[in-house]
Amino acid sequence: METHQIYNYMERINNLLRTDSRQKIVEYGLQPIQLEALHYLSICNKYSDTPKAVTEYLGQTKGTTSQTLNVLEKKKYLIKQSDESDKRVTHLKVTSLGLEILEECIPTPKFINACEQLSENTQTEVTEALNKLLSSFIKTNDLQSFGVCHSCRFHQVNKDNDYFCGLVKESIPMGEITKICREHEAIS
Repeated sequence: METHQIYNYMERINNLLRTDSRQKIVEYGLQPIQLEALHYLSICNKYSDTPKAVTEYLGQTKGTTSQTLNVLEKKKYLIKQSDESDKRVTHLKVTSLGLEILEECIPTPKFINACEQLSENTQTEVTEALNKLLSSFIKTNDLQSFGVCHSCRFHQVNKDNDYFCGLVKESIPMGEITKICREHEAIS
């Protein structure tokens, strides 16, 4: 089995990414967990942009997540908005300033350079292999997938070619179907 070698490669890549990211975000006064939260909020949909979803996605404690979000709000990298239909729910939106930081930091320039050295075929193979590994990890450990709409069992296309979520019984705007969702359930 190649399990140990795969793990070693993944761990080394993760460490290199984290080191590269830390070097980049220090000028913004951010910690890695804060950048991770900001990144998550930039790629999630409206059902997943809550403090609870951030906590679940990052695997952090409620307190750590709360502190992280407070720092991001103070630095004006995100804003909190009450849900229009349920005032108990708070949505977290990345500001234009937060998006600028993400544009500069994710993916890191060193990672971009490394990927550009690979052929398109190799990039596709790596993407497919990592997707399979991630799917296997999630499935075999019964974890939340946080996948994108179009790969969800609730995703539907109606007769007008509009997108619809069968779980929440709502139309899904085109821009939302490529974002990740905490309600996602993979198609079996």
